[in-house]
Amino acid sequence: MFRSMNRICKYLLCLTVLAAALCATGCDEAPVSAEQPDPTEAVTQAETVTEPAQEETTPPTEAEEPETAPPTEAQEETAPPEPVEADYVITKVSGEPDWDSIPAVPIDQVLWTDDFGIRGAAQLCYDSEHLYVHLSAVESDIRAENTEPLAPVYQDSCLEFFFQPEGADKYFNIEMNPNGCVCMEYGPAKTDRFALVRGNIVEYFNIRTDRTADGWEAFYDIPLDYFRYFFPDYEFTGVLYGNFYKCGNLCTNKHFLAWKPIDLASPDFHRPEFFGTLVYGE
Repeated sequence: MFRSMNRICKYLLCLTVLAAALCATGCDEAPVSAEQPDPTEAVTQAETVTEPAQEETTPPTEAEEPETAPPTEAQEETAPPEPVEADYVITKVSGEPDWDSIPAVPIDQVLWTDDFGIRGAAQLCYDSEHLYVHLSAVESDIRAENTEPLAPVYQDSCLEFFFQPEGADKYFNIEMNPNGCVCMEYGPAKTDRFALVRGNIVEYFNIRTDRTADGWEAFYDIPLDYFRYFFPDYEFTGVLYGNFYKCGNLCTNKHFLAWKPIDLASPDFHRPEFFGTLVYGE
């Protein structure tokens, strides 16, 4: 009996030790298995669900605004042309010009010499076929030596009309003395010009000159066909740039005068940058 009791006690002792071992194992942190989610991961996921991240919205910058394509040529409205400020309006006439009713501009800008009281004036008008020109001078010592076409009439008492059609890169010069002797040239500059001779120049341009009580005057007509020889589509409309001059290089009183002033130190009429604006009137 004593032996049986001893065995029972040993058996109970073993159970006690085993139970203690099991308790000790349960208090330790259990290893994370592949099937068991990481608790930190679970917390992160929970926080993500509870407080979802807000997507940042950046206000659109000027560069991000949608660009508007420029209007095409067809879409653009045709703006009316800017009005041209005229220095002189060329009067439209019907029939023979009445010069007493045509406005005149003075040739009174004294250039490069003393003022000897010499003056000039210019008038223009036009119809469907011609541009009409009337130039006059007030001077007492008149020189008129040259008689042949294209002679150096600027040496004599001389009246001149330089003009340039709108958009052209060359200009005309028509110079005339009291004999009706004419020098006509065309080109882009003073040193790059060619002379213009067309048959009977006096008849073609209907050139007339007269002596007056205080000087002399010249008349001539420039046919529309003459313009069209250089500019086939030319019409007497729009703008013509030009200047009017009075000179006399070998006159008793050498002189240079202009309608529009020329801001240069030495004589030179071949300066289209100083031309005035002539507009064909209606």
